[in-house]
Amino acid sequence: MTDHLPMTIPAAITPAQRSSLINLIRRAARTEILPRFRDLSSVQIDQKSGPQDLVTEADRASEKMIARGLVRMFPNALIVGEEDVAENPDIVDKIADAPLAFTIDPVDGTWNFAHGLTQFGVILSATRFGIPVFGLLYDPIMDDVIVADTTGPSQLIKPRRATRTLSVSKGGAIGDLTGYLGLYLLPKDKQAEMAATMPNFQRVTSLRCACHEFRMLAQGHVDFVFAAGLTPWDHAAGVLIARQAGGHVALLDGSEYRADAPRSGYLLAASDAATWARIREQFDFLLAD
Repeated sequence: MTDHLPMTIPAAITPAQRSSLINLIRRAARTEILPRFRDLSSVQIDQKSGPQDLVTEADRASEKMIARGLVRMFPNALIVGEEDVAENPDIVDKIADAPLAFTIDPVDGTWNFAHGLTQFGVILSATRFGIPVFGLLYDPIMDDVIVADTTGPSQLIKPRRATRTLSVSKGGAIGDLTGYLGLYLLPKDKQAEMAATMPNFQRVTSLRCACHEFRMLAQGHVDFVFAAGLTPWDHAAGVLIARQAGGHVALLDGSEYRADAPRSGYLLAASDAATWARIREQFDFLLAD
């Protein structure tokens, strides 16, 4: 595996390329995702690992369109799409050694999408040798996007509106914190103990959509996001966007997040290092093994 690069690594995406990427994602949403929203038949929805893990025609068609656009823009880049990985799992192993790789979650929150809920989005990240250098979290319903790279702050871009710089919340004591936690993504033998920690917080819930959870964190609307079952298409963009909005992000054992992190790991993103440490103490039992 390639040696870890410093977090000051320059962005791999220019401003012009950023605009092109945003336009590509918008076109894919308008062409392949939104026309199918609340208009899917049962034969257009399949299960992957189980009834809670769905894939639709919108996922497959939009990923193909985004991947084609990326290949035209970055012909030498590694393209890692969630649905392609389902057929070619070895692609993920190439992220660590790729000078430039893109991860695509074409419809994040597919269960929500398939059941007519608006909490779904498109996630795109760029990594250099496994380190996130660009992140994009797009809301197709509102047609706005949160983006960041390693050279500046996270920004919310809305059509015909001024671009807004984002910052996370001020954090605080455990009893004052709100956040997101996907309880049922944890190993079965850890769920009861994790559930017992939830009343310690002001509010803990799940949107079933990493895109919107990280968007909420970057805008300061919640104080933390906790994730299990790590996959680069779900988390690499959100990690970078949370950091560039002023947050503190690391794996639960304190190590640096990389897009090639083990899927069995745990990720914690919080408003600052002190808040992160307080939350980690609540979840220490996850590292007992």
